[in-house]
Amino acid sequence: MKIGVFDSGIGGLSVAQAIEKALPEAQVIFVHDTPDHFPYATKSPEQIYGFVLPIFQDLITQDCDAIVVACNTVSTNLIKQLREDFRNVPLVAMEPMVKPAAEQTKSGIIAICATPTTLSSHRYQWLKDTYAKGITVLEPDCSDWSYLIEHNQMNDQKIRERIEPVIAQGADVIVLGCTHYHWIEDEIKGIAQSRAIVLQPEIPVIFQLKRVLNLAK
Repeated sequence: MKIGVFDSGIGGLSVAQAIEKALPEAQVIFVHDTPDHFPYATKSPEQIYGFVLPIFQDLITQDCDAIVVACNTVSTNLIKQLREDFRNVPLVAMEPMVKPAAEQTKSGIIAICATPTTLSSHRYQWLKDTYAKGITVLEPDCSDWSYLIEHNQMNDQKIRERIEPVIAQGADVIVLGCTHYHWIEDEIKGIAQSRAIVLQPEIPVIFQLKRVLNLAK
């Protein structure tokens, strides 16, 4: 069994590693785009589509049984088109966990950390309209996070500059809406401590992956 995992950069490697741990019998093929195309946060959906199409085609050529789209930007903007392009292989999308955050908040205020392209997508707007009615959704400017993480330039101060203000505004749930941010999850949890919980979708994605591969128990 082969499982493809795609991301714009190294962020999705954490997802690939989580899948390898959950499905040790599977061959996990992790691929990411070239540095010339990174970061996706500054690109249009049309540009990104041109970048990812040949990468997905290559994963299909390698006989992947499923592909995990470990990129919220691609999932929220292009998953419908990609599923039409590659109908014979299930694509498991990753998108901001708006619904779980809205269900778990006690303050009625949540924070979504994501790229500008994700935040401006129709899918993300639909998630908010559908699941976060009556909820205040804060969207801190994390537009440089992917670049900083990819180039090992992130530090505690840069994280605090985004996390402390949303907690001060009452957010008790923080959603990591980009797989790059998974690499600083522990640091964010350390800053939030008991004031806010931090959500990211690796466990739900693995469950969905098992479901589409008929491995769910």
